[in-house]
Amino acid sequence: MSGPQPTDPVRQRQHQVPSSSIEESMKRSPPASSKNAPIKASRSNPSAMIIKYGSLLLLVGQMVGLVLLMRYSRTRHAGDGELYLASTAVFMMEVMKFCLCLGVVFYQGNCSVTALRSELYKHVWASPYDLIKLCVPSFLYTIQNNLLYLALTNLDAASYQVLYQLKILTTAIFSATMLGRRFSATKWASLVVLTCGVAIVEISGSDNDTSENKDQNRFVGLVAVLSAACTSGFSGVYFEKILKGSEVTLWIRNIQMGLFSIAIALVTAMVQDSAKISQKGFFVGYSPIVLTVITVQAVGGLIVAVVVKYADNVLKVFASSFSILLSCLISALAFDFRPNRSFLVGASLVLLSTVMYFKPSKRPPRDVLPVVQHGTRKSSLVL
Repeated sequence: MSGPQPTDPVRQRQHQVPSSSIEESMKRSPPASSKNAPIKASRSNPSAMIIKYGSLLLLVGQMVGLVLLMRYSRTRHAGDGELYLASTAVFMMEVMKFCLCLGVVFYQGNCSVTALRSELYKHVWASPYDLIKLCVPSFLYTIQNNLLYLALTNLDAASYQVLYQLKILTTAIFSATMLGRRFSATKWASLVVLTCGVAIVEISGSDNDTSENKDQNRFVGLVAVLSAACTSGFSGVYFEKILKGSEVTLWIRNIQMGLFSIAIALVTAMVQDSAKISQKGFFVGYSPIVLTVITVQAVGGLIVAVVVKYADNVLKVFASSFSILLSCLISALAFDFRPNRSFLVGASLVLLSTVMYFKPSKRPPRDVLPVVQHGTRKSSLVL
């Protein structure tokens, strides 16, 4: 007896959705574009802006202050006429940086000694493989810091700031070879401009040796700063490769590296300057300026971490470029540095290459996956 089946009023009410409920749900669920509202609000937050630009000023001060103070400490000896040992200064800097990282981890653990002990046991004693991997950057960073002292002993602060920008070139080369990273034509062109600018600065500086200290050797300073740029690029890319895919914080990584860096720095000091240390002591030539240099260099890593968290690449490039200009200006006033036209042209090319290299790309981000069709609907996945 086929015929029209009686309709169930309950089932009919379940399938029928009133238009008023649809309107209420649309009102309750904001559109997708409104998700960006908190970001815009945070950008206009006065406290966030203060932290952002305050950290930027600290980075500029650290870049300029460290170079100028290090140059001053290496050319103006202490009252007894003794020059402090760079190897011992590197050792003290590593110890101070290690203690600062311990303090940060202790603070992040709600100032609990138990939490600090647990973190150290988990990531140091129970992770020997991670420690072995960090031997390479620890050794290279220690060598790099010793090279920076040697470079600033034989180069003026302005030339050092410009020449040391070659670390951008070395970082790009090691990123392409070790990480398989691809760069646009603009970035490669910026690296060519950077190389030309550095070459012009070096040629101009060779005819402008008016230093008070006759023991300075510009060629030694050039080799030292080029070697430091190479070690900086390789160790930075190697460290980035280790950090990728790891849940360990940056502070724990610094603690892990600090264990080896302290040991390597101590061995370097004993091997390189054992005779002077045994005769004149470990802290020969130390002064308040030397202690300030050590402190600024140790705190520099914390400042860079703050800038990476709160600032963007454009502001970091501005800080780097402004630090070069400020170093040239202060060197001209405090160290009788007189740049010629060739130096100004080379420095301008270096600044231009820095802006070109860190210029934001106009291409869409690669993290956006292609559109996927499901029936009649289209959706795009953004990682």
